[in-house]
Amino acid sequence: MKGRIHGLDTLRAAAIVLVLMYHYGVVAGGRDFGEAGRIGWAGVDLFFVLSGYLIGNQLLVQRMPLSTFFGRRLLRTVPNYYVVLAAYFLLPSTLGGSATAPLWRFLTFTQNIGLQYGQTFTHSWSLCIEEQFYLILPLALLLLRRPRWIWAGMALAVAGATAFRINGWSHGMQPFSQELYYSTFARFDELLPGVAIALLKNHHAALYERILRHGNLLLVAGLAMAGILLAHFDDESFFMTAFGFTLLALSFSLLLMAALSPSSLLTRVRVPGAESLALWSYAIYLAHKPLFKVVGEGLPLDRHAAPGIAVVMLAGVGGGWLLYQLIEQPFMRLRAAWFPLTPYYGTARTT
Repeated sequence: MKGRIHGLDTLRAAAIVLVLMYHYGVVAGGRDFGEAGRIGWAGVDLFFVLSGYLIGNQLLVQRMPLSTFFGRRLLRTVPNYYVVLAAYFLLPSTLGGSATAPLWRFLTFTQNIGLQYGQTFTHSWSLCIEEQFYLILPLALLLLRRPRWIWAGMALAVAGATAFRINGWSHGMQPFSQELYYSTFARFDELLPGVAIALLKNHHAALYERILRHGNLLLVAGLAMAGILLAHFDDESFFMTAFGFTLLALSFSLLLMAALSPSSLLTRVRVPGAESLALWSYAIYLAHKPLFKVVGEGLPLDRHAAPGIAVVMLAGVGGGWLLYQLIEQPFMRLRAAWFPLTPYYGTARTT
């Protein structure tokens, strides 16, 4: 597709593949994808950084009316989400978990508050945090206006999230305690490194360009930093509880800058299928877990053997593709008609 950045497609595709492998283990049990499946939860953290950049860049490049921004975001995120949400509520005996939040909580993207492992539609927690962030970010940028105040605001926000996690540690929580893992206050700062990159790009262009000259160094540093952090998350130490999620987002921001660098292998090498997975990733994220459950449980194949794994994984991806084609694309056409962007935005990468 014209105007796309291959490195961003690769990162988004990698994020959804990680999530698929991780949730396969959650639904089917076992460690069929080995170490990649164990750390697959971090695909959501990569999505956070990508979303922070794409939305931050959209808001900072040009001050679009808030009505346009919110209208575009609602038509982008709500239709797919409500379709999958309807499936959960229409098939409670098949898809329901140990408990289900009231419908109004799902409709308002607040069900991550007090969410516990094993409840209904738990993977929607990350959508809650993103939607809440999309509400706050444009208002914060409107209030802060000047770059130095935006930097200060982000620094305070990261400090606040760190303090929240430290307080959780003092009450016996670790990174994967549900009170922290699903909490907006403990996780929203992971979107801020992406916003910071957008701020560099649009208000500190010379520095931004100097950094991007070192694309492959950024790639190696990001991979190394992420690898070290992911190897130690299970330590459940004070350091990882207080700083782990923030540092992981920073490591992914290095990969993001590598993806934006013309000199990086991440940008120069076009991975087959990455663009398609990137386009379908939101729909796949929503649809894959219930499909894993329904198809996996009804499958007359061993879910831990290669044929069974292939069928269930293809069902998750295929269901996402179908949701993308039948729901997402028609609403994207409505979005273009009802909330058009200026010609400048027509060449921008949006999510």
